Amino acid sequence: MSTLLDLPENDTPETPDLDDAALAAEIDSVEEHSSTDEADLDDTADSDELSDDSDDAGSDDVGSDDDADDDEGGVRFADLGLAPDIQRAIDELGYERPSPIQAEAIPALIEGRDLIGQAATGTGKTAAFALPMLQRLAEGRSGNRGTAPFGLVLAPTRELAMQVSEAVARYGKGIRARVLAVYGGAPIGPQLGALKRGVDVVVATPGRAIDLINRGALSLDQIEVVVLDEADEMLDMGFVEDIETILQSTPDSRQAVLFSATMPRRIESLARTYLTDPVMVRIQREEVPEGEAPRVRQTAYMVPRSHTTAALGRILELERPTAAIVFCRTRADVDAVTEALTGRGLRAEALHGGMDQEHRTRVVDRLRNGRTDLLVATDVAARGLDIDSLTHVVNHDVPKSPESYVHRIGRVGRAGREGVAITLVAPASVRHLRNIERLTGTPVPVAPVPTVADLAGARVERTKATLRERLLADRKTAGRGADDGVAAMIAALSDEFDAIEVAAAAVRMARDVSGAPEDEIDIPVVSAPRERRDRDGRGGPGGRRDREFGGSRGQGPRPPRAGTTRLFVSAGRAAGVRPQDIVGALANESRLSGRDIGAIQIHERHALVEVPEHAADDVLRSLRGVTTLKGRRANVRRDRAEARS
Repeated sequence: MSTLLDLPENDTPETPDLDDAALAAEIDSVEEHSSTDEADLDDTADSDELSDDSDDAGSDDVGSDDDADDDEGGVRFADLGLAPDIQRAIDELGYERPSPIQAEAIPALIEGRDLIGQAATGTGKTAAFALPMLQRLAEGRSGNRGTAPFGLVLAPTRELAMQVSEAVARYGKGIRARVLAVYGGAPIGPQLGALKRGVDVVVATPGRAIDLINRGALSLDQIEVVVLDEADEMLDMGFVEDIETILQSTPDSRQAVLFSATMPRRIESLARTYLTDPVMVRIQREEVPEGEAPRVRQTAYMVPRSHTTAALGRILELERPTAAIVFCRTRADVDAVTEALTGRGLRAEALHGGMDQEHRTRVVDRLRNGRTDLLVATDVAARGLDIDSLTHVVNHDVPKSPESYVHRIGRVGRAGREGVAITLVAPASVRHLRNIERLTGTPVPVAPVPTVADLAGARVERTKATLRERLLADRKTAGRGADDGVAAMIAALSDEFDAIEVAAAAVRMARDVSGAPEDEIDIPVVSAPRERRDRDGRGGPGGRRDREFGGSRGQGPRPPRAGTTRLFVSAGRAAGVRPQDIVGALANESRLSGRDIGAIQIHERHALVEVPEHAADDVLRSLRGVTTLKGRRANVRRDRAEARS
């Protein structure tokens, strides 16, 4: 026995940016799904697609085994009083018992009540509103049907609109429900033709619905049921004005249904304005059995907003996730972050609404199959993705909604496996992190952004591990196969150079072609604002405060961190000096380890490097005031600007 649950086949929805261009793009296409015979459709509507009622029956509402099969007291679909043709369609799909949201919502909606449903994706909410809508359609329009739609469903994305329309068409097969999905991405002509011929239920994205209303093609005069599916997502995407315009265009007597995973104040305000005495249905997430509860290591990194992407690259290079989703707010962020990560040699791919469906499907498949490690996506584009092998979830920005944070990190650490949740926090966004901690009751530790020295150390360790594996493999195969001449070459070079020098040069050559970034920018160390008085600068010198928090008013380099001192190196960007060159020089010629070296700032003709204050004199004595960088001698001394401060 199974229940109807929303597990979407098309799991890579679109998220438009919150600007006019994106909203305009939302109104470019249509796809039709109808349970009528193909002969009933206009042959010229080439881009219309009929929903296939015979296959993928569970793609939008997948049944799951129900331990309550033998529970004689449990509610069954047959007990809900659905029309025979609708009940027959459910039986053919193999479903017997409603999910909790369906069991509570369907009777209230059949009675004609307005309803607010708070339930997450995957709880079966599509059937919860679709079955009562079809029931009302079957009772009221059993005879000749007109052209004006009876029901309207608003959804945030094209993929969700497709999924909902396909599900409604499947459930309404027996009553020959005419269902039309409209969204951006294809010519508008077929849609206009379908509306002219007549439809019963329109499933639309808000922007497309507004365009059709303005064209006079979509009449809402006879709408009897209107549904807002994933209302919180639509509001987050900037569709609030469109939604209100649409609701105001429907009859006062219509039934209104609102489903939302979260219930922020904006949703409550919308419900108070446009719903009448609604029934409230809340479905809590199922408790995970002991031993299968998610185990998620949560970490936040405080970083100036302008350095977020650079910090993310460092963190992921150290974490080395095998399957991760990086959440970004906009398409532009997705593209920029993806480019930055691939530039570091990480296997990252973008996922957002600017791509066609086929491309998005391929991207998700590559993550599932292990051919890519990082999926950089907008929140809505990743909605519905269910990847069991996911190891990391990364928030490029702190989600403003604590519920969104909880929903995101719930994707990892399943079935008792450990997962990792990483959040990058700009100082101005600390309040959002505190809200998350209050909601979850769990503090999120704040870790320092990895330094250049951390990266250098990690790269050395990875290189050492790779070399060791290769040496062991070569030892096992010694004496077998053709000699490639490498050993003879090393022997010849060893006559002129020390063997260690030869090996070091070979490793450096390999590192130069490995895709590691040529340069690492200095990422300022910041901390969360502590006192309100600091906001107007009274907590200390204004310039210093601005520089620490990534502001632009301060001039010159920021002061060193407490417990460190800054050294001046007389070579910089013009000489081709990179942070890793400085780390190597200091670590090789003094007793410092790579992890002891702090922030490095590369300027045009000099560089500044932080070292522990207690070790500064030892470093200078070891170097005797001089080091070699890029084959050139460079002077090293304490920074005079620091001494004057």
